[in-house]
Amino acid sequence: MSDFSGKVVSTRVRLARNVEGYPFPSHLREEKQAKEIIRLVTSGLARLDEFKIYYMNNITEAEALSLKENHLISPNLVNRRVPAAALINREENVSIMINEEDHLREQCIVKGFDLGLAYDTMSEIDNRLSKTMKFAYDEQFGFLTACPTNLGTGLRASVMLFLPASTVNGLMPRILKSISRLGLTVRGMYGEGSRAEGYMYQVSNEVTLGVTEEEILSQVDGIVKKICDIEDDQRDQLKNGATALDLEDECLRSYGILTNCAKLTTDELTRFIASVKFGACLGYINLKDVNELDELLIKMRPSNVNAAAERELSPIERDVYRAQYTAKYLKKIIG
Repeated sequence: MSDFSGKVVSTRVRLARNVEGYPFPSHLREEKQAKEIIRLVTSGLARLDEFKIYYMNNITEAEALSLKENHLISPNLVNRRVPAAALINREENVSIMINEEDHLREQCIVKGFDLGLAYDTMSEIDNRLSKTMKFAYDEQFGFLTACPTNLGTGLRASVMLFLPASTVNGLMPRILKSISRLGLTVRGMYGEGSRAEGYMYQVSNEVTLGVTEEEILSQVDGIVKKICDIEDDQRDQLKNGATALDLEDECLRSYGILTNCAKLTTDELTRFIASVKFGACLGYINLKDVNELDELLIKMRPSNVNAAAERELSPIERDVYRAQYTAKYLKKIIG
């Protein structure tokens, strides 16, 4: 059985909820109602944890994009026209999006593979909120949501996977087809509509109606473990196969480019970091914690680069900054 290291990046549990008596966000015509929902959620969490509130109409576009790049809010929330907000805890692993597609999108993201921790954390918050407001619920359909695909539990359990060997060896179409038959779906790094970048795939349940929360977690858990076992087998085949030297050369060349280039685009960083990470997983590159490479990818997204530089950089300035930062970062963490 796989140990999941170098294969599972993160785990997320998300709950969709709506407050009884209010129209769904897409039909909220009165600004007063939208603000009331924000107030209800904010007061409901006042004593549970230290949350910072971000009003979407009061923050800059750069701040909103940075929150999105850090997986703290969705692309949909960035573009909301009704009064919307996000509550984010101090550790930045829990965020409550208010007036997104649903009144509440509660999510917890943890590093590595830990559905139990993410679920328990989210359940505690959801239980606290349910004591201060009444969620829209139907005895037959469960929690009522704006999109029918979220009816029932309203729970999405997703795991971000790094699957380079399965991709290179052409197994991903078969894996995706099998997953789909089991009622799960696969998306890119930034959820629905995003493409898989850097061998990163987000596996999550698609069925929320007619199943329990425990059944959803168990199914996702089992599928992820099977995929990790497949990835382990494929890595062994590549490392011991006829093209092993070519693969090692590609990984080392990627490290060389990242530590010596003068400018670096986001797409280039994603591609070369994936190769370096794969090389570290196969033992070609000396790196103890491959999660540090995942953190670098997020830090070097465009809006995060501007935040780090503390000013709005031009595209070419961002590419130069990204190249310089990446080279220093890699030389520090790779022996």
